[in-house]
Formats: sequence, C-alpha cells, structure tokens
Amino acid sequence: MTKKTRKQNKLNKSNSPYLLQHANNPVNWYPWSSEAFAVAEKVNKPIFLSIGYSTCHWCHVMAHESFENEEVAELLNKYFISIKVDREEMPEIDHLYMSVCQAITGRGGWPLTIAMTPKKEPFFAGTYFPKNQIGQRPGMLQIIPSLANAWSTKQIEINESIKNIHDYLISINASIIGDDWRESMVKSAIRQFRNRFDSKNGGFSQAPKFPSAHNLIFLLRCSKLYNDPKLLKMVEKTLRKMRKGGIFDQVGYGFHRYSTDENWLLPHFEKMLYDQAMLSLAYLEAYHLTQNEDYARVSEEIFQYVLGDLTHENGGFYSAEDADSEGIEGNFYIWKKKELIDVLGKKNGEIIGKFYGFKKEGNYLDETTNKTNGKNIPHIKMKFSELTALTGMTEYELANLIEFSRKKLFEARKKKPRPMKDDKILTDWNGLMIASLAYGGQILNKIKYTDHAERAAYFIHKNLRRKNGRLLKSFRNESADITPHFDDYAYMIFGLLNLYESTFKVFYLSWSLDLAKIMELDFFDESGGFFIGSKDSEKLMVRAKSGYDSAMPSGNSVAITNFFRLGEITGDTRWITISRKSLASFSEQAKNTPTGFANMHTGFITYNNSKVLVVVAESYDTKIQKIIQEIKSHYSPSVLIIFKDISDPDKLNSIAPWLASYTCLQGLPTFYFCENFACKQPTTNIKTILNFL
Repeated sequence: MTKKTRKQNKLNKSNSPYLLQHANNPVNWYPWSSEAFAVAEKVNKPIFLSIGYSTCHWCHVMAHESFENEEVAELLNKYFISIKVDREEMPEIDHLYMSVCQAITGRGGWPLTIAMTPKKEPFFAGTYFPKNQIGQRPGMLQIIPSLANAWSTKQIEINESIKNIHDYLISINASIIGDDWRESMVKSAIRQFRNRFDSKNGGFSQAPKFPSAHNLIFLLRCSKLYNDPKLLKMVEKTLRKMRKGGIFDQVGYGFHRYSTDENWLLPHFEKMLYDQAMLSLAYLEAYHLTQNEDYARVSEEIFQYVLGDLTHENGGFYSAEDADSEGIEGNFYIWKKKELIDVLGKKNGEIIGKFYGFKKEGNYLDETTNKTNGKNIPHIKMKFSELTALTGMTEYELANLIEFSRKKLFEARKKKPRPMKDDKILTDWNGLMIASLAYGGQILNKIKYTDHAERAAYFIHKNLRRKNGRLLKSFRNESADITPHFDDYAYMIFGLLNLYESTFKVFYLSWSLDLAKIMELDFFDESGGFFIGSKDSEKLMVRAKSGYDSAMPSGNSVAITNFFRLGEITGDTRWITISRKSLASFSEQAKNTPTGFANMHTGFITYNNSKVLVVVAESYDTKIQKIIQEIKSHYSPSVLIIFKDISDPDKLNSIAPWLASYTCLQGLPTFYFCENFACKQPTTNIKTILNFL
C-alpha cells in the first residue's frame, strides 16, 4: 500500500474515538457522508459498510486482522468504497442495517458488516469475519472477491435480494394500530420471565447472560403491584448473583457489559455508561422496596465508579471503557495469585484469594487461547460465615480486611496500562445517568448525587443544545456535533423529570416540556410511536421505528412513560393520548414477544395505577423537605409528587394551570391526593397521606 493511498483515509478529521482508531488503516475509509455515496455512484462501486464502537473487543480483532492488513485493504480499495460508522453516534443507521443482518443471518452483533449499493440498498450482511476462512466462517480474502464478482455478474439476483430486504424493512417498521394495552399482556410477560428464570444463578437465560436492568425493574414493580413475593425473589437472586460475579469489577466497581457464561463469572470486559445507569436504578429500586442496605451499597459503588472514572471535569459523563488493554481482553482486570500475594502479603493474600475465588491454575479461560494460564477474575466465592470459621476472624474484622485489601489492589492496579476510555459524551446515555443519580439522591437522601445529576444536566444544556432548543448528540474535544436521534430526547426527558422530583425546580419541568414538544414535532408518527430519526434526517430505505428493548430500554417505552408523567403534571391530556396511541401501535408486537417489551409494560402499569400527590407549602424549606422525604421513603413507583411553592407559584401555574387554585389550608403544608381519576379531600395530616400510599 503506497503512502499516497494511505492519505486517502478520510477518518482523521472525525471526532469519534472509534473512527479515529481506524484513521491510519490502509483501507481508504470514508465516514458516512454524501461524498462517499457520490464517489461510489460515480465509479459504480458497491459500498462496504462497517459499523462498530470504540470499546468493542471483536471490532478490535477484525481491525487488527483485516483493516490493518495490506492485502485485505488492497482488495477493499480496489472493489469497494468503504465507510466506517460509530453505532453510538448513528443509532438509526445501526438499527436499520442490524435489522437486515438479523433477517439474513438470524443473528447480529458488532462489528456489523454490510455490502450495499451506492443508493444505500443492502444485499449482504454479517458480523465479524476473520482475514482467512476459519471452519465454516468465510474470511475477508474470500468474501471481498466473491462480492465483487456478484456485483459485476449477478445484478439481477442482487436486485431481487434488495427488493426482498426492502419489503421486510417496510413490514417490520410499519405501524399497525392494535388493541389497547391490557393487563393480560403484562401477565403474559410475567409468565415468560418465570419460565425462563435460572433458579440456580439468577437471570433469565443461559450463556451469554445480559443484565437487562429494565427487566428487573419491571418485575420489582409487578411484585409490588400484585403482591407477589416470588417475583421479588427472582429479582433479588439475580441482583445478588451479579454483584458477586466477575461481571462486577470487585476491585474498582462498576459492571462489565455481559457475562459469557451462565454463572456471571466470565464477562466481556467493556464497561458502558448505560449499564451503570440502568443497573444502579435497578439496585436503587430494590433497596427502595426491600430496605435492604446491600442494594443501596451496590448502587453507591456504581456511582463511585462513574463519578471517579467516567465524569468530565464540568459534569458530563463519558461513554465507556474498553475491554482490552495492551491488546489483550480483560488484561487490566485479571490477576495471578502471585500478584495478590505480592500486594497483600502471604497471610492476607491467602485469605483474600479464597474470598475472591482465586485458583493457582486460574479461573479465567481466555477464549483466544482456551487456557487459564494462572489468571483469575475476582468474584465473591466464599460466604463471610465460611471465611470466619476458616480464619477465626470476626465478621467485622473480616469486612475491614476485605475493604482494606480491595483498596490496596485498586492502588496497585493503577500501575497497569488502563483500557482506553471512550471520552465522547452522549446526550441519551447522560440522560439515563442523570435519571439514576437524581433518583439516588431522593431515596438515599444524599444531596451529593442530586448535585452531580444537576451538573450533568447543566453540561448538556450548555454544550449539547442548539439555539432553537434542539439537542445535539455527541460532545468531545470541546465541540458538539452529530444530528440527535429520538433516544436523545426520550432519555434526557426521563433524567429531567427525575431531577424535577428530586429538587422541585420548575426549570427541569419546563425544559422537559420544551424537549417533548420538539420530540412530538420531529419524531412522532401519527400512526403511533416515534421514529428513531427526525423528519429532517437523511433519508434511508425506510424510516425506522422500534419499541423492542435491547441492552437499554427502548426509546419508545421511555417516551411513553415520560408523556404519561407530563400529562399528569400539566393536566394536558394530549400527552397521555400520545402515550396511549403509541402503546396501541406496539401492542401486536408485544403480544408476540412479551418479554421484549418489559419497559413498555412498566410504563403501562405505572400509568394504569397512577396516583398524584400535590404538596402545597409556603416555601421549600427544611421542614417540608423532611416531610417529602418521609413520603418518598415508601416504595410507591406509581405515585407522582408535585410541589407547589406558594411564595413563587407563577412558574408552576404557567405549566400546570390546573394547580392555580391549590393553596395551603390554615397556613399549613397541605396535601392533595388523587387516584383513579378521583381526588381525596385535601388534608394537612401527613399520616393520612401515608395511609393512602
């Protein structure tokens, strides 16, 4: 590959860490751009589209094997116009072509590999391909010439394939208004979760196991709503097993993306911000319901990791940390027993080694070598009672030793090369983290978490918002760009509404309403539901829409809950109508795959059992804060709390005119409680309200 050819790679001006990882490849990469498609049209070459993200292990493997290889690059440059896409910056493109891959191959994942026409019409799809064929998996050196030959000699077959794919995409993205959402659909999802539950290890699948926190939150709320302790036990089993497993970073805290085995031991080691946000929410809800301090502690451990390692100095949150360091997956997180002894000394090292399940031969099976080589993933293997019996230490002494040792290991680990940090700040993922921190500030009664949520919200308001109020998607190196997608609005409103309930600052409510109006204008489908891309987005084969939960709850499910909340707060039933219409547009899909719509079920049952408590007082002083904290200490996820400050009522009244007549009785804090579309007599007695709850 000549020096001149290397200069043709167009990724070096990108702001995406993922694209920059490929800026020095010998492949003549373009970012997704009109220029790339115009060149492909002019020279009549197909597009080679590669989609991934910066912390993806198999993306790194394919890059090293193929995209850094001169032989593969020469073939790609000869026969294709090659485009790289960061899936986290362009979710609509990723969603559309992932749907194609799943339809053609029956599976999906990243890196995602697509061959398509200059008109963006796909005719081939797959995921990771090695350089050379391995078993039944073809290699890039075989695939590229085969696709080039098809492009030259099999246009009829390609066009037929494109037509079939186009028809399929239209069918899966069409909105068909079905029945209203019903409680029987919720019960169907519960039955499926029961049937899939792993009673030994927790979770709802065999290997691989994904945390899917939104599923756990759904079951927590159902356990409360239906007074079903078995559902709660399923959730608690899962939460305990995950915290003890290798999927949790026992030394530095935070969760890895998923477990490759059924025991939660062997993770894929990347750490994603959205997992920290959703899992901290799940542990917080579990604490709120059970008052088990263990769950509160886990949520705070997650916060400690995020605030320590994923936070911009001005308040926004970074996206992720890589799975790899020094080119080896998990290298930063795995230990040999000798390392443990060297850091902690022989006596303490032996005790902590037993606690963390260390083996001399190792417990970590490297999937590339299929050997353990003495490497261990720390996980909680022994109970305190077993270890106290073995050591003669009290549980208090043992707990102190474990925490002292963890901190020493944490400091020792800092000397190792750290995984790459994806330091772009994404609006949607920040919205989820803001939502969790704000909720944590409420129920843990710790203002520091609310403060961090407010700082992040201010960061988004200052750096990721246009003058017309519309959002931007990504911030990095002091600049923001990329057209926003639906999830950016849905998740950000979720965070702002949680911040409102945590602080009762009308600003957050007002901003969330502004974003909701933009979201309705730019993304709403009059047939129900919201499109991923806005009405002004680049035109693709179809305008994609999805209500199905993946690693994160679907944007549509979050929006439905948001709009129910906004309707209750403002008294404007238009927002509730949009939510009900959106639910109906996904009802047929949800009947077919009930557990895939868990977060939409959560939105439905929350609204279907909604209660509104309006607290009116002369000011938001310390006394009223304590009263509201007492109310919030009770787990009532369907209760929406609104605070009206008599000293400054105009701001709230302008948003919620129905509250204009609400005032204090006898100059005392007064509570107005409504449920099932009927309101109780206003009262100044806090015990009366607690009885209602």
